[in-house]
Amino acid sequence: MILTNNDFDVKTIVIKKSLEESDAMEIVEQKKTDPFKSLLSRPKKEDIHVDSLKLIYEGSLIVSGKYSANYFRKSLHTIDVDSNVHGVVLGDGVFPVRSKSGLEKAFVGKRGKNKIDLNLEEHVFVEGEDELIFDHHGLEVELPFKIDSKNIENYPDKTLNENQTNVKKPEFSYESAIEKLKIHLKKPLEENVRDLKDEFTLHDITEVYIPIFEARLSDLKKKVEIIRIDAVRKKIL
Repeated sequence: MILTNNDFDVKTIVIKKSLEESDAMEIVEQKKTDPFKSLLSRPKKEDIHVDSLKLIYEGSLIVSGKYSANYFRKSLHTIDVDSNVHGVVLGDGVFPVRSKSGLEKAFVGKRGKNKIDLNLEEHVFVEGEDELIFDHHGLEVELPFKIDSKNIENYPDKTLNENQTNVKKPEFSYESAIEKLKIHLKKPLEENVRDLKDEFTLHDITEVYIPIFEARLSDLKKKVEIIRIDAVRKKIL
């Protein structure tokens, strides 16, 4: 079955902006020549026009989950036995002592401990939980700020509805994000594994909308550039 983004239960978080439009415009006016400069020249400020400045809400994805597995793997265990022991009986198997090399005999002598190699199976249980964060385009990132009750909107859906034309949904599908998380949580299995039983549990999918001011600029030659300002950290992106 192919799932669409509408088939998942998704939380929505909108980060509060800490930068007003007037302050964003000041930053743009100060930095508007930067995108147009070259190694040999920088245009005059009066030659760069700010065509528009708008606040957008750009969506990122956070997915969290748990992976657990149990399986049997072959493993070699070595035990020490007395020098007069020549073998060990374990179940229906007989395990002889390991032959000593000439160097070992010279160092430990006849009374040195004998070693027995036991080819056994181990029943292994593994479990791991984690979350991954993907930016608007689906690149794995770390959020540059913490999400807590102080910096999120109380009514996220209302905020997004009031700014519908300036909301950019995540371009990365939920299924793709979940698959990336599964791969991240599943550790590569060693060889000689049997009876693998594993399970993936999805905890949460969260859309996080970050406020960003986007300024559209143009020069005398009609060349267009964009300045993006993180409205949370007040920083040019």
